[in-house]
Amino acid sequence: MFKYILAIAFFIHHSLFTIHLSAQTTEKVYLSGTGSDQTVQWDFFCTGGMNANKWTKIAVPSCWELQGFGKYDYGFAKDSVRGREKGLYKHRFNVPVNWKGKVINIVFEGVMTDAEVKVNGKSAGEVHQGAFYAFKYDISKLLNYGKENLLEVSVAKHSANQSVNEAERKADFWIFGGIFRPVWLEVLPAVHIEQVAINAKADGNFSANIKTNVAPESVTIQLYSSANEKFGNPIAMQWDKASNAITVKNQFASPKQWNAESPVLYKAVIAIYKNGKELHTVTKQFGFRTVEVKQRDGIYVNGVKVKMKGVNRHAFRPESGRTTSKQISIEDVLLMKEMNMNAVRMSHYPPDDHFLDVCDSLGLFVMDELAGWHGNYDEPTGKKLLKEMIDHDVNHPSIIFWANGNEGGHNLALDKYFTEFDIQQRPVVHPWQLFGGFDTQHYREYNYGIGNYENGKDIVMPTEFLHGQFDGGHGAGIEDYWEKMWHNPLSAGGFLWDFADNAVVRKDKNDSLDTDKHRAADGIVGPHHEKETSFYTIKEVWSPVFFERREIAEGFDGKLNIENRYHYTSTKECSFSWKLKRFDIATSKETEGIATAPDIQPGAKGVVQIPLPADWKNYDVLYVTVKDRYQKELFTWSFPISSPATTGARMIVKEGNNIITTSEKDSLLTVTVKDVMVVLNKNNGLLVSVKNSKGELPFNNGPVLQEGANNFKGFKQYKEGNKLVLESSFNQKESYNTLKWTIYPSGWVQLQVNYFPAAYFTNFAGINFSFPENEIQSVTYMGDGPYRVWKNRLKGNQFGVWTKTYNNTEAGEAPWIYPEFKGYHSNFYGGYFFTQTNRFTVVTETEGLFLRLLTPAWKTDQWHNYEPLFPSGDISFMNGISSIGSKTQRNETTGPMGSKNIFYDYEKDPSRALHINLYFNFSAQ
Repeated sequence: MFKYILAIAFFIHHSLFTIHLSAQTTEKVYLSGTGSDQTVQWDFFCTGGMNANKWTKIAVPSCWELQGFGKYDYGFAKDSVRGREKGLYKHRFNVPVNWKGKVINIVFEGVMTDAEVKVNGKSAGEVHQGAFYAFKYDISKLLNYGKENLLEVSVAKHSANQSVNEAERKADFWIFGGIFRPVWLEVLPAVHIEQVAINAKADGNFSANIKTNVAPESVTIQLYSSANEKFGNPIAMQWDKASNAITVKNQFASPKQWNAESPVLYKAVIAIYKNGKELHTVTKQFGFRTVEVKQRDGIYVNGVKVKMKGVNRHAFRPESGRTTSKQISIEDVLLMKEMNMNAVRMSHYPPDDHFLDVCDSLGLFVMDELAGWHGNYDEPTGKKLLKEMIDHDVNHPSIIFWANGNEGGHNLALDKYFTEFDIQQRPVVHPWQLFGGFDTQHYREYNYGIGNYENGKDIVMPTEFLHGQFDGGHGAGIEDYWEKMWHNPLSAGGFLWDFADNAVVRKDKNDSLDTDKHRAADGIVGPHHEKETSFYTIKEVWSPVFFERREIAEGFDGKLNIENRYHYTSTKECSFSWKLKRFDIATSKETEGIATAPDIQPGAKGVVQIPLPADWKNYDVLYVTVKDRYQKELFTWSFPISSPATTGARMIVKEGNNIITTSEKDSLLTVTVKDVMVVLNKNNGLLVSVKNSKGELPFNNGPVLQEGANNFKGFKQYKEGNKLVLESSFNQKESYNTLKWTIYPSGWVQLQVNYFPAAYFTNFAGINFSFPENEIQSVTYMGDGPYRVWKNRLKGNQFGVWTKTYNNTEAGEAPWIYPEFKGYHSNFYGGYFFTQTNRFTVVTETEGLFLRLLTPAWKTDQWHNYEPLFPSGDISFMNGISSIGSKTQRNETTGPMGSKNIFYDYEKDPSRALHINLYFNFSAQ
């Protein structure tokens, strides 16, 4: 027995030594480029559409439409108009003589859709049908060694298998054609490892299924950490010669676990031997982690209950369609992580391998999906493609779910094969169905369900929610949704729809960007990752460090209540910094420092102490920034210190030596002071016109109450000291809304409006003025910014001073310039409004006021869900604003914040009225 142990020990040592000195590894020789950023020119012939019926060159990999060939189609196109062209590819390559005797596979990572492959005029194997799945052929016997070889690939983008078209091409996304993922030669020893599937549990339990083409005599496995240090003792097993497959098991002590917050990776070096000689070695990356579904409870990763802060993602770029690169994958995942997401769903097909590599290394939970938008593969086709998907993706620790199709595109006969093919036995979901204990219904309203969803007994995890068409969904509603999800024990979170606007470059339309109208304008970011407002709303709402609301007042002691919403990480691993800032007319003043990170465990609440200086009250705002362990910002929160009245007092000038003069004609009162001439209507109090020494300011026709009675009556004009006042009279029945103009000798003009909304429920409440859109150049304001808001999307901004230059941007549409100029802006303190030649100033003493700038373009749909509602006029000062719906929901069904504004009129008691107090400086001096 002792001699046997010595022999095994010597064998292991000798074997591992051999691995590092003379290991026969798999060679990977690209025939194409590696991605959209590195391509190779092949000969190409397209049978229809653009640039058809001639041999030319094409970049490989690519979607041929983006290279100027064929016909563009969105997945909703009728069969009668769909492009059905084929692409014929030729490529010549050499193989060395010393490859003879080895096994040479040609590997296609993805071809859209049917691929017929020939080498030197001979078929490599059966036609492959299905776009998003890697496949290979053994071409060892077809090659001319030491000579030139000819590869020919015939690609039909419309499949001869109708079930493939139903699953992949009748869908709500762009459909392309071509060899869109890389092609390479896989050079293997005559006896080699064909497949390795690893199941590594969080407790260190390790098993690997290893398959070879010919049975060897033995196998060894050595694990290594990400620092390339050996982990645990090597494993060695004798091989059963009667089989070409073996299962290797072992128990490792105290491995570091993989999760989305700490994505610790290991690699397994697997080698096979015969007669003491190493035949082949492969390296596979993996992570130790356990996925468990507890019915009527939740999803547990490594024993910790987790909630998905997820998004749906297409593999897409405007210039290359479905052809991407590792750099693109890195960019996409980093943007998701920047939004504090922890999960991504592959919609609606398996991704590039490098995307999963990036999710493994940077940390995202992944739902990997067998294609099937609303249709599905037949069973023989689906079984084959499912095996290709699982064989390709099985070792990625980021994948914690499989999805069998989407929204009815589920072939139920395939469910059993997920279990058969996956060594890890991951849970399977049917997106938008109740299956496997998961209620994944899409786009359900807040608090939806009769005996299901929020009112059911199963785990709730919508695989699509808050549809992001144009400026709806995503951030609009997520605060309500997430608070409910976070506190609901049956919620496992969800996946927003979707990550990026899928605007494709149209080679047939002068390289313009096309989202097929509204259909692909669903992103949180634009086609080139332009960040919409919702990007920052999601970033704040999904921050794993949550700050309770805190109004800074006289007794503030620097303590802020926080909650740790990480699943695995203590807040002591984060860093906290603070900054105080004061805004003056010409300058700003600031001081900053570090706060000690409290040790708050996941799911717990605590306090962070900000070490404020003694003069903190002299500043206008406190900023607190939290960064994660990698020094990536989670968010910067802002807490206003000064009130609008405080900052306004530093700007408003009431006293002066200027004489106020008046003249009257009919209903008009003209007031002149300094270089300002104001004309007011004495009957209704409206501002008719205003001029200064530089000319007329086109700000007029206000204040007009929105969704309120404009019953300003009984005006009286009088002097109050050196001020001039024009004031309406209050009558509880006929003129219960009042306004008052006050003109000061300094040239400043004050407007006070007290009013009651016209109804208990209103879309908005406030006052409007007219201002021609073509006259405004820019606005510099103090308040929350720089992004516009809706009533159900208030988070994501910071308090400060912001300058916005006019643009006509509409979310989800060219030219994708953000932030949008038009819209509502929250917590307005005051600002400067610039025309080409003039300007005026507005300052308020009213807290919580919204500034409305102009009106975005009107949009609607057949359900009247997405309708951006704005008051009349052009510039408004509002106490209440409207919310926004989405493609799939009315605004009131996105949560309480989506409902209308509510105000009880208290029988028109003037002390209970809403107030707006504004100061204007119209002077050019």
